[in-house]
Amino acid sequence: MLLVVLIVVAAVIVLAAAGFVLWRRRRPRPTDVRRDAPTVPAPATLEGGLARTRRALGERLAGLFGGRPDAAFWSALEEALLAADVGVAATVGIVDRVRARAPEDAAAARSALRDEVAAVFSGRDRSLALRGDPAVIVVVGVNGSGKTTTIAKLAAQLQGRGLPTLLAAADTFRDAATEQLGVWAERLGVDLVAGQQGGDPAAVAFDARQRARARGKRVLVVDTAGRLHSKHNLMEELGKVVRVLSRDGGEVGEVLLVLDGTTGQNAVAQARAFTAAVGVTGIVLTKLDGTARGGIAVAVEGELGIPVKLVGVGERVEDLLPFDPEAFVDALLGGS
Repeated sequence: MLLVVLIVVAAVIVLAAAGFVLWRRRRPRPTDVRRDAPTVPAPATLEGGLARTRRALGERLAGLFGGRPDAAFWSALEEALLAADVGVAATVGIVDRVRARAPEDAAAARSALRDEVAAVFSGRDRSLALRGDPAVIVVVGVNGSGKTTTIAKLAAQLQGRGLPTLLAAADTFRDAATEQLGVWAERLGVDLVAGQQGGDPAAVAFDARQRARARGKRVLVVDTAGRLHSKHNLMEELGKVVRVLSRDGGEVGEVLLVLDGTTGQNAVAQARAFTAAVGVTGIVLTKLDGTARGGIAVAVEGELGIPVKLVGVGERVEDLLPFDPEAFVDALLGGS
């Protein structure tokens, strides 16, 4: 009998040991915090957003600044700037001014180039004019420029600064536009006023201003229909929106034009047309991270004198950046 008991006890011990070994093998291992911790995205920068432009322009400039500037040098410099979408007028002006400084060597030429590009951006106010009750920002631009996404990012940033914001969906011609803005508004927790499809955009904007006042909102951001800048009657309608918002003690502090940075010199034509129609006060350049021709900022300011106020260099809310001319020139030319 004793022998049977000992055999049973031994069997139990063996089974228990085997179970413990299996448990040790199968149990989850402690998480390696250093390996598995989520990566925090790096802050967006103009340098990162302009990486493609800097590489393309840098390759062209690298072969230039190797000796004393001569006729071939000036011609090649013009070609390099034009390839970066700096534009004919701005390029000719910059090269002429650099040449007039008679740089004796490559280092002097590079320094002069940086100074002259920087001079294009000097002396302009780039802050958002947030005056009025509420402060009104009307956002215009053609379809596909990134306008609606820019509005959402701007609203999120304004709210983050402690400025209660109301969005107005005054694009009454496309249901999809209102729906897209509505999705953003819900995601960001921002109030939205929208009108009926086919309604009067100016009436929607005016109603939104009244509601913003009643709700104590600090800023009203108005989305408008994506207009083809070549359509005169449609541009006139945008002008009506701005005029209506300026009535009864109202004031439009900003008319921001969103330009797709990948569209090249067509962006300058758009800026001219929208400025004539609604008096653009600032430019938002989007998609700069997706182009090797980021010099369009130089073209817009150099030819039209309209300040670039914001730039988009990615998909995140924080990828909408205030435009910093010095950082832009450093990113474009790789520093002095």
